[in-house]
Amino acid sequence: MRTAIIAIRSRLDRAGIILSGLCAVHCVLGVVLVGFLGLGGEVLLSPEIHRVGLGLALVVGLVSLGFGVARHGRIAPLLIGGLGLALMGGAILVGHGFPEAVLTIMGVSLVAFAHIRNLHGAC
Repeated sequence: MRTAIIAIRSRLDRAGIILSGLCAVHCVLGVVLVGFLGLGGEVLLSPEIHRVGLGLALVVGLVSLGFGVARHGRIAPLLIGGLGLALMGGAILVGHGFPEAVLTIMGVSLVAFAHIRNLHGAC
């Protein structure tokens, strides 16, 4: 049972890293394609995409980072990931544009870092 929980946590951490990367790519592409080329605004800037992405990040982040605290007793990855998720939430509140991109990329970077540290059991 214990190895199954560790495997699930590991998969969730890897999913969190992948989601963080996809979010950063989406953010940069949104700025470039919409801001500079005027393409894809209806899809890339859709509030639903951002809400769903943040919801997935919250679920994956809190579950896997919470499992990490239970597994290795270190709360730092959860705190770092929580700060990243808060920045991502703040990005939704500021509206589209450069400030949103900066907050999002900072947030997903912290979340990815937290997942990486959680996988290694350190921080």
